Amino acid sequence: MICDGTGRPEHPGRFSRQFQRYVGETKLPALRGPHNLRHTRATLALNAGVHPKVVSDRLGHATIAVTIDTYSHVAPSLDAAAADTVAANIFGT
Repeated sequence: MICDGTGRPEHPGRFSRQFQRYVGETKLPALRGPHNLRHTRATLALNAGVHPKVVSDRLGHATIAVTIDTYSHVAPSLDAAAADTVAANIFGT
């Protein structure tokens, strides 16, 4: 729930319109709505090497499996990074 300046609940439609206006005033790519920021944050965190359990906790997912299933499209880059890390530990840098 999002509240207005007086603490009253903000109507979702009004908030979405304001959000679109703010996005339009920035150099951000077009976003369908505020929820896209949540996905962007999770994807960037996973790509940056943040442990999926930490991302899961931050998103409020019930289990880490929800996070992994939702963001499996990030897995190829994570898989390559993991392979590089293990290889560096075995063979040195």
